[in-house]
Amino acid sequence: MMRPANLVASVADVLAGIAISGYFLTTAFDFEHLLPILLLCISTLGLYSGGVIFNDVFDAEKDKKERPGRPIPSGAIAQKDAAVFGGICFTVGVVAAAAVNLTSLVLALMILIAALTYDKWSKHFTIIGPINMGLCRGLNLLLGVSIFSRTPEIWWLVIAIIPIAYIASLTIINRRKGNDKSKTSLYLAAFLYAFVIACILFIANSKGFFLMTILFIIPFYLMIFTPLFKALDNPIGENINKSVKAGIIALILLNAAWASAFGIWYIALIILLLLPLSLWLNKNFTVN
Repeated sequence: MMRPANLVASVADVLAGIAISGYFLTTAFDFEHLLPILLLCISTLGLYSGGVIFNDVFDAEKDKKERPGRPIPSGAIAQKDAAVFGGICFTVGVVAAAAVNLTSLVLALMILIAALTYDKWSKHFTIIGPINMGLCRGLNLLLGVSIFSRTPEIWWLVIAIIPIAYIASLTIINRRKGNDKSKTSLYLAAFLYAFVIACILFIANSKGFFLMTILFIIPFYLMIFTPLFKALDNPIGENINKSVKAGIIALILLNAAWASAFGIWYIALIILLLLPLSLWLNKNFTVN
């Protein structure tokens, strides 16, 4: 119900955001400075868990017909109990962020609101839904950036656009499952993928870390485009589902590329080490 493989990607978001902030370049690796990192990781775990749990809570009636194997319609957990558990997860996420600084608290609350808005309402709309879903991931990246700043800065908005575009593309692909007559949405997703890669490489080049970043971009490209090309050739549900799953797992590579683009190569490697864990969890638990 908590989508464990996705939780790993949410932690990678925060670590990438912390790398972007410059926190690793200006602080010592002692408990005092590691504690905020741990708190933000706990925060994103709580917020993401709450979001996916409430997605199932709001879809309980629909899932009885379309996905009867999910925890609530299958009877593994009562809808009310799931809602309580989701509320606890959200609370943990918000409290952990509040312990870091006020900006982190505000971002955590924004993620909570964005997640519930998507779960309950916006996911039913063609344009607003993907943007809303992407906003959750963009804010999650900024949650990591907030570790080093108590005041939001204008460049944060530019940084947030990239994960918004990426997650919007995944949401677009996921919605293609029931419509095999047109490939337009898949081509749009491919364009957004290319936009994300171009932006990361542009930032890396401007900071002098292009060659380092390309080492992470190449496997990222292969992981997301290989299944997407298969879906374009044969847009059946199975291929589209594989493309979505690959895109979610590839978030770890995207976040590693983020860290390398800002010159924090050792954090990029740490994020990369999360990939085997996410792949293992993907084999044993549902991703979407």
